[in-house]
Amino acid sequence: MTVVLIKVALIFISMAIMLQACQASSYLHPLILVPGSGGNQLEARLTASYKPTSLFCSRLNPIHKDKDGWFRLWFDPTILLAPFTQCFAERMSLYYEPEVDDYRNAPGVETRVPHFGSTQSLLYLDPHLKHITSYMEPLVKSMEKLGYVDSETLFGAPYDFRYGLAPEGHPSKVGTKYLQDLKALIEEASTSNGGKPVILLSHSLGGLFVLHLLNRNSPSWRQKYIKQFVALSAPWGGTVQEMLTFASGYSLGVPLVKPLLVREEQRSSESNLWLMPSPKLFGAKKPLVITSNYTYTAYDIARFLNDIGFSQGVFPYKTRILPLVEDLVAPKVPVTCIIGSGVKTPETLFYGVGGFDKQPDIVHGDGDGTVNMVSLLRVEVEWAKEKNQTLKMIKIPGVSHSSILKDDDALVEIVREICSINSNSFRAVF
Repeated sequence: MTVVLIKVALIFISMAIMLQACQASSYLHPLILVPGSGGNQLEARLTASYKPTSLFCSRLNPIHKDKDGWFRLWFDPTILLAPFTQCFAERMSLYYEPEVDDYRNAPGVETRVPHFGSTQSLLYLDPHLKHITSYMEPLVKSMEKLGYVDSETLFGAPYDFRYGLAPEGHPSKVGTKYLQDLKALIEEASTSNGGKPVILLSHSLGGLFVLHLLNRNSPSWRQKYIKQFVALSAPWGGTVQEMLTFASGYSLGVPLVKPLLVREEQRSSESNLWLMPSPKLFGAKKPLVITSNYTYTAYDIARFLNDIGFSQGVFPYKTRILPLVEDLVAPKVPVTCIIGSGVKTPETLFYGVGGFDKQPDIVHGDGDGTVNMVSLLRVEVEWAKEKNQTLKMIKIPGVSHSSILKDDDALVEIVREICSINSNSFRAVF
């Protein structure tokens, strides 16, 4: 007990010292938060062309909508109940259309992302269930203690996390629009704060979007508008966990939700396909999934998709995903990666006679519980010899992929890094 109290006291003292130092400078760079997959609210509206698969999923459900018919699709606690889990899954699903080479919503389902520019939809996935759906709320509170103010110096960039991006030559309507909106938000945040360049702070999948935004804009734009990129738990090379999701479904730790009920919806997600293990990173020798019939490496993912019964994912994987994950181009702006380590993370999946409809036996390795360590550290290896690319790596033992946003030790490290970035600018000016 004494050791715990001493640790808490040290954390409190460290935080207090850093807060005082930051607040003394009063030279805060605007800060934009970019969430991970599932890290912001998503709203939907059903049109006349929506065809429910059951009475439970009729347009009358849910009862509570706004005057224009919009309701919260993610997160909605009714997904905990089996009949409504199916409704949620069919409304969240995406469809790849080969004719246009892009993804779209399910027929009759319109979606929108609320509160772009504010942190409001990042705090809680359901504001009526704050305690159990808190996401970035602890992080936002820590930033507010530094003096950041929502929509003035602190901004949120939520997005439709089901969609991803595509390589050059392929359309990506939703993902491209998001990058355009994020770019505009960066420019507006800088302009409204006296031209100060912006700090981008991402979590998980958000880091991949930020990296592509930076690399799809000119060096002069980056130099003018970006102060630093801070990536929390970024899955730079994908995860083995994603193969489990595609094979057997994943309940995300939500009680009562049966993985198979959400498996098809999870397979339909463009961004989930984006997070498959990178062949270049995981290699051709490391077994990721083992069955009685075949052993799959990262170079066998197309065959894996076909064998699990998701053949429609093979073409977009080969044409859209593989070119996207082949190389990680250094953005030539200062980058800090903050990651958890020492948490059991799926490394190899073993499927027995029950096939892919059963949850596998798992051999674990190092990582943050979701992202494998080799993926978390990918940029450290690939950018080591890059000129004009500064990279700082901060490891926090025992901190998981999601707890990095609320764990006391993690918040201390994040606050320290944001303080350091702002303090350096203060010293440079004065």
